[in-house]
Amino acid sequence: MVDLESSVKEQGQWVTQIIHFVGGIKRTIEGVNTHTIRQGEFTKFLLKDGSYVMVHDRNVLMIEIFKEQDV
Repeated sequence: MVDLESSVKEQGQWVTQIIHFVGGIKRTIEGVNTHTIRQGEFTKFLLKDGSYVMVHDRNVLMIEIFKEQDV
């Protein structure tokens, strides 16, 4: 899959995302590794704990991005 150089990388390697889905559901995902984001029909990325997340783009209205503080 091609890396589309997501603008999220400008926030640093680690971010928290709040994803707003169709229907009003929101999910907060912490520890997103911006260097692993791959976009397609599903957006895929790894978390700090090693788990892998896949989000179906068609169901997403908006994503809020917050830079995490380096520990």
